Formats: sequence, C-alpha cells, structure tokens
Amino acid sequence: MQKKNKIVHLLVGQIILLFGLLLIGLPLQAQDLISNLANQYNKSAPNSPDRYMLTGKYAQAMYFNGQGEQAFQLLKNNIQSAAKYKDGQYAAYLHTVLAITLQVDEQTKEALVSLAKAKQFMSKTLSNEAKGYVMYGQGWIQVRILKEAEAVRSFMSALEYLDRAPLSTTLLGRKASVYKELTGIYSNWNEYELQEKYSKLTLDLSIQQNDPSGIFDGYMSLGYLNEQNFLRDSNTIKYRDLAEKYYLKALDTYQQNKNKIPFTSNLSFVSNNLAHLYFRFFPSSYREKAKKYAELAKSQGSESKEHNHVSSAYGIMAEMAIEDNNFGLAKEYLLASLSEINNSSNQDQNILMSIYESLSRISEKENNYKDAVKYYKEYMEIFKRVYDQDQLMLGKRLEAQFEKGKQEQQVQNLQLESEKKEQQLSLMAALGIQQKQELENMKLFQDNQSKELELAKLETEKQNQALRLSKLETENRAAEISQYQQEITFREKVNTYFILSFATIFLLFLVLLYAYQQRSKHMKQNNTMHQLEIEQERQNSKISTLTAMLQGQELERGRLARDLHDGLGGLLSGTKLHLSQLNDRIDQNNRETMDKTMGHLDLAVDELRRVAHNLMPDLLQKYGLQEALSDYATRMSTDTMDVDVQFLHYENKLPIDQQLIIYRIVQELVNNAVKHANPNQILIQVVEEEQAYHITVEDDGKGFDLQTLKSNQSAGLHNIQSRVEFLKGSVQINSEIYQGTSIEFQFPKPKIV
Repeated sequence: MQKKNKIVHLLVGQIILLFGLLLIGLPLQAQDLISNLANQYNKSAPNSPDRYMLTGKYAQAMYFNGQGEQAFQLLKNNIQSAAKYKDGQYAAYLHTVLAITLQVDEQTKEALVSLAKAKQFMSKTLSNEAKGYVMYGQGWIQVRILKEAEAVRSFMSALEYLDRAPLSTTLLGRKASVYKELTGIYSNWNEYELQEKYSKLTLDLSIQQNDPSGIFDGYMSLGYLNEQNFLRDSNTIKYRDLAEKYYLKALDTYQQNKNKIPFTSNLSFVSNNLAHLYFRFFPSSYREKAKKYAELAKSQGSESKEHNHVSSAYGIMAEMAIEDNNFGLAKEYLLASLSEINNSSNQDQNILMSIYESLSRISEKENNYKDAVKYYKEYMEIFKRVYDQDQLMLGKRLEAQFEKGKQEQQVQNLQLESEKKEQQLSLMAALGIQQKQELENMKLFQDNQSKELELAKLETEKQNQALRLSKLETENRAAEISQYQQEITFREKVNTYFILSFATIFLLFLVLLYAYQQRSKHMKQNNTMHQLEIEQERQNSKISTLTAMLQGQELERGRLARDLHDGLGGLLSGTKLHLSQLNDRIDQNNRETMDKTMGHLDLAVDELRRVAHNLMPDLLQKYGLQEALSDYATRMSTDTMDVDVQFLHYENKLPIDQQLIIYRIVQELVNNAVKHANPNQILIQVVEEEQAYHITVEDDGKGFDLQTLKSNQSAGLHNIQSRVEFLKGSVQINSEIYQGTSIEFQFPKPKIV
C-alpha cells in the first residue's frame, strides 16, 4: 500500500507549485485575460502610475501564455520610464515583477540582479505596500533557490510592511500571496501547526476578496493538511473526515464558480484527491465513490490536457484492480497511465517511477521476466534521479531547520543577557530558560538524527532494490544464454554474406543513381537553353516587326506632312494672294463676301499647319519632348477644354526615337479623350525616376467600363500597347463611368553604353 500511495498521493504536492504561479488571480480565461489587460494597458496614459501597475499583470499574463520575449521587452521599456520618477515605488514594483519572471524562466543570475535594483528603488519610496512587495519577491526567489530559512525572514519582513500599509485594491491579494508561500515552506518542514495557521489566513483573505481561485486553493491546502495528520495518527478519524470535508468544499467552490476560475484542471486535481482519499482511508463501502471521482478526474484531465492528472487517475484505478487480483485489467490501466504521462511536457517523476515498479511486479507474477527486468531498469533509473534529488532537498531542509534552530537559540541568548542586566535576582528563571533551550536543542538534535535515519533507510532500500534487480537479471540471462549460443554461429555467417551483398548492391545503386542524375541534369539544362533561345528569337522577331512598323508609320507621316505643307499649303497661300489682289477691284457689295472667303482660307491654312505639325512635330526634332508636348497641349486647349502638361525631374536624355514614340502615345490618348470622353480638363504628366519613366494622361470626362473595353479590343488601344511594348514597358488603365479616366504607362530607362 505504500507504493500505491506514491502513484496518486504525490499529486497533492502540486498545490504548492500552484500557489507559486498564481501571481495574478483574475477570473478570466487565458485569452480573454490577455485581451482585457491589453485594452486596459492601451487605454492608460503613457508614463502614468496606472500604466506601471498594469504592466506587471500584463507582462506576467503574456509570459504564461507563450509570449516571453514580448513580456520581457514590455517590462524593460516601462522600467526605463518609471526609473525617472522621484518616487521609486513603481520602478521597485516593476523590477520585482521582472525578477520573479526571470526566475520562472530559470535565469537565476539575472533575476538576482533585477531584485537588487528593486531594493535600491525601494529605499527611494515611502510606500509600505511597495516595500512589502519587494520583500515578497525576494522571499519568492529564495524559496526557488532552496534558501527557505532566508525566505521566511523575507516573508515576515514583507508582512510587517504590508500590515503598516493603507488598504488598497491590491493589498489583500499580496498578503494572501505571502501566506501561500509560508504555507508551502512549513509544509516542506512538516510544521503542521504553522501550515494550518497560514492556510486558514489565506482562506480568510480569499473569502474577504470573494476570490474563488483563492478559496479553492485554501480548501485544498487544509484538506491536504488533515490528510497528512491522519497519516501520522490513523486512530484520529476526525482528521480523515476533515480532509474529506475540505476537499468537498473545494469541489463545490469550483462547480459554483466554473466561469470565474481560469484553471479547468482544478476539477481533475480535487477529483484525484477525493478518489485517493476514499480508496486509501475509507471502508470498502466507499469504493464506488472512489471509482466515480477517479473517472471524473480522468475525463476532466483529458479535456484540459492535464496528462499527469489523467495518469494519476489511471493509477488509482490500477490499484483497485490489483486489490481485486485482476492483474490483466491493472496492467491495462498502468499502460494507459504510462501513455498519458509520456504525453506530458512536465512529467511527475514519482508517478512515473511507481508505474514502472507496479508493471515490473505484475510482469514478475506473470513469469514474464524479460518485461519485468525492462520495467525494473526503467524504475531504477528514475529512482536514482529522484533519490539523489531527495537527498539534496533533504540536506537543504536540514540545513534550513538547523539555521532556524540556531537563530532561535541566538534570540533566546539575547533575551537571557537582557534579563541578566535588568534583573540580577532572576537567576533561577534564567536557569529554567536555559534548560528549556537545551531541551529544544536536544529535540532538534533528535530531529536531525531521525532525518539521518531516513537517509539510511533510503540507502538500505536502494541496496535491496539493486539486489532484487540483480536476481531478476540473473534469472533472465540464464533463460537466454542457451538460445544465444545456438544462434551466434549461424548469425555470423549470415551477417557476413548479407553485409557483402548489401555493400555490392549499394555501391552499384550509387553508381547508377549518379549516372542518372548527371544525365537528367544535362538533359534539363539542354531543354532550358533551347527554350530560352526560342523565346529570345520570338522577342527579337517581335521587336523587329514593331520597329519596321513604327519606322514605316513615321516615314509615311513625314511624307504626308511635307506634301501637305509644300503642296496644298503653297496652293492655299497662292489662292489667298490672288484673292487679295482682286479685293481692291470689286465693288463694296461683294467685298464683304470676299473678306469672309479670305477668313475661311486663313482657317484652312491654320488647320493644314496643325495637321502637318501633328503628323511630324518640328519642335520634337529641334528641342525635344518637353517643348513638343507643351506646344501640343497649348494647341489642343480650347475655351471649353484645358490641356495641361507637367514634367517632374525630366532631363531630356531620351533618344529621339523613344521621344517620338512617347509623343505618339500621348497624342493618341489625348485624341481619344477629346473624341470619346467630352472632358473639361486633360492632364499630361511625365515623371523621370532613377530607373524608369512614368507617363500619365488623365481626364475628367465620361469614363468607360473596363470590361467592355477588353471585350471590344479596339485598334487604338492595341496600337498604344504595341508602342509601349516596344519600349519594354507596361500600361495600366483606371476608369469609372462619369468619374473620368487615368491611363499610366511606364518603361525602364535605356542603358547608357
């Protein structure tokens, strides 16, 4: 039954760890907690006391939900600004939170540095609550580095500060945290009266704050305490009944406050303790209750992914099956327990060790010595680790208890000296106190001897386990030796043959694989080069076609411009000259008609010049694109339509053929806008950037549907796209009906050879 107790009862010790982690007991689920704190933090004023107090809670919530780096950065940023305050309470608080978080992250050296800084700022404030929190943080870290005696002094100092502090929203919670830590220390020291005192203080504070999580923890602590009292004095039934009472109160607290307690694993935690209590200490008539709570712990632990709790529940069910001599069912439960604990990222080594020991015993009863040895080896490896750790912890606790006794002795010596000076006649009383002190020292010496006896028992148990393992291994080896001797000769021959065959096949495979890879690589490279050559040839052919087409168009435009200017232009000018000579000879009645005819000839000459200029702009040839487009914009502007042109960072370094292409594209876009959009304003913008040119033509006209334009495939759009492709550029069209049109094309700068 002692081993049975190990499987499940050690789970209760997790309540001490739970006390250490509940630094911020807010009744929200993890994700809601972070979101709520983030909203409060962002709404608080920067560099304000409210933000500094929220920073501690927000950072710890982030850290315990997998956002460690962000938590540390948040703390460091706020510490820098808090350090500028004359009142050091905020920097002291944040340094303490950082120290605790670093210790949780197993960065002890950095945690102690941050704690030292917290104590420096603590000297710069009059806030007793801030000082109490710093001393609490110091004690919290001292517990984790196995300095429990020093931790008690720190926690007592923290309580002194907190008792002098005025009531606030955080004061009672911080007192409760100190009480929880003291409960854990006195539990480790087996100081049951002090453990009960601080457990009840924790419970009272939690009830005052209406904190369901704290109330649950208080009931669990008192239940565990009375269970330990019953283990020491099994004749006092009231301890057992009190343990049941407090566990049931913890269960009832959880069930009535499911939505306020953030840890769903609490239900499997208390269910395991109740199942263990009913099975271990109550009559057999309570077996059904034990099964009920074990099943509840198993199902709830699976739901909350608390694999240690599920493993412990299976352990209780396995011990019930062993008591009923149903070893097959017990083995199934133990294997299920092993599977669950192997899924845990934080395995309880005592539970794991007990599982392997029970599996070894069951296998031995089944005469399966091979499995028995295997499980027993696993048990011994874990046993050695736990034994060594227990020795270390026991040594630390003995040292702490001895230090505690030494301090008490020093205090009593000081009291004796004071009494001798104040009252010489109290010699007999002083002798009585000295005798009492010697009696306490003797009691402490006896306690140390009992601890040494426990160590000796552990050593003896370790030796017995080693002898038993040796016996099992001998029996198992005796059964295997004859089989090994028969197989060894045959295996050597077969192994030699297979090794040579495998080596030959493997080398051949490597040669074939290398040849195949090289051939595939060469074929792929040839195919790629061929595709690139075909694509290059296509691009060259397309460019040649576009070049020939554009050159042909420009030559034809030039010829038409010259013919119109030299031929028709000269003819119109000659006609105007003859008519002007006749103007003096005609009578007054016909002179008005002649003037109107002369005006029409002037308009015809201007229109001819405009057409000739559009076909071949002379300004482009002489002064470049900027002057040509500016002149074009001026000529296209009317009373009802304004055409503007803008040049940004343009340096006029484009080749003349590319300037001509840009001019034609802009000309086509403006003509299309005038023809189809009926705009009031047209904007032409030319932007030169470091690597490319961007040309935009925008109007405020009627606009059009882009899908309709794509389906129509107009010749004008195709002509524009061809010219832009010749420049190795791209076109982007944006238009909405009655909202105007914006057409932008861009192309890279030509490389300067």
